[in-house]
Amino acid sequence: MNNMSSQTEIDEAEIRSRRTIEIVNQGLKRRRAAEKRFRFYGKLAISMGMLFLVVLFASIVSKGYTAFLQTYVKLDVYIDEQKIDPQGTRESETLSRANYGALVKSTLRGMFPDVKSRRDKKDLYALVSNGADFEIRKRVMENPALIGQTLSLWVPADDDVDMLLKGHINREGAESERRLKDNQLRWIDQMWEQGRMEKRFNTTFFTAGDSRDPELAGIWGAVSGSFLTLIVTLLLSFPIGVAAAVYLEEFAPKNHLTDIIEVNINNLAAVPSIVFGLLGLAMFINLFGLPRSAPLVGGLVLSLMTLPTIIIASRAALKSVPPSIREAALGVGASPQQAMMYHVLPLAMPGILTGTIIGMAQALGETAPLLMIGMVAFIVDIPGNVFDPSTVLPVQIFLWADSPERAFVERTSAAIMVLLTFLIAMNAIAVVLRKRFERRW
Repeated sequence: MNNMSSQTEIDEAEIRSRRTIEIVNQGLKRRRAAEKRFRFYGKLAISMGMLFLVVLFASIVSKGYTAFLQTYVKLDVYIDEQKIDPQGTRESETLSRANYGALVKSTLRGMFPDVKSRRDKKDLYALVSNGADFEIRKRVMENPALIGQTLSLWVPADDDVDMLLKGHINREGAESERRLKDNQLRWIDQMWEQGRMEKRFNTTFFTAGDSRDPELAGIWGAVSGSFLTLIVTLLLSFPIGVAAAVYLEEFAPKNHLTDIIEVNINNLAAVPSIVFGLLGLAMFINLFGLPRSAPLVGGLVLSLMTLPTIIIASRAALKSVPPSIREAALGVGASPQQAMMYHVLPLAMPGILTGTIIGMAQALGETAPLLMIGMVAFIVDIPGNVFDPSTVLPVQIFLWADSPERAFVERTSAAIMVLLTFLIAMNAIAVVLRKRFERRW
């Protein structure tokens, strides 16, 4: 009887054990299935993010790469002394004020002598950019001996001609639906067949300032403004940010005041950038009377915006240095200031520089705060110092994106490509610095 009872208990225990194993296996299957779904969702999210990024870059590149080419027209211009310098003085003021547009028009009429009517002449003149006048003026001012001679030079074509040859204008449509008329298409074809029209690398895009004519517009003025603005930002934010981080992390007493300061620094890092622009407008321009649209004011505003990022990154870099470094320095007789300056700070500098570069990259891409201090103005000249009126590359992109001409669309995309190149390069430098100088403790 006891044997039968013992056998029954053993069987029941085996049954309970099997059920427990089944329950555990079912739980493991559900957990593994949930883990597989989680990994799938993660991979799907990454894939979608990469897809959107590829689509974005492809869209920008497809619209902007043609801006690196520009259509030019070859003109054989006779530098007529009667039109340029009838008195023969060769004075710079006289040559500067001469009507060089008349020389371009005379050259075009000589190329197409069958053009007689006033309307046709106007259409013919519209094929060449206004930059042709400036190019001839520049050549004559540099070498007055050209007067009385025939000068062969390549000048920019009008932006509509450039868009036609790049395939952005459908020449098969009705004349009323095109920006170029049938007679203009015929003249363009003739010049192309004669070798008087071709596409070349657009050096003007990289060497000129802004212009209302797309074929003459460039990014050098905006790049120079961005460079000067970032120099001011770096000179102000880096020493102040590092000094604040060192004080808060190493020397500041732990009390309610420092707690409030730390909370405010963290909150300032999340404040919308346009708020800093409003602060700069109220303080630097309205109160202190600094010049609008100047890189100096732009650098001051971006310094305020960048400081929280540099302080937070610098404090994190200082925290990463092992306490044994400080203790060893203090143990051999160094003062707290000496331990910080000669031991802790050099070891934390790679992390500090990485945070600074990331902050500078963030400042380079900012637009809203600079709009508030007037850097949205149309500025043609290249800034020479931090007090000259200027704009920056993101604002230049904003201005071109609002322009109605089709040629500004490709220049907007090309400027975005240049800006992204700078941002990627700065972030790559930050990564290289971190990998090159980081230490394993």
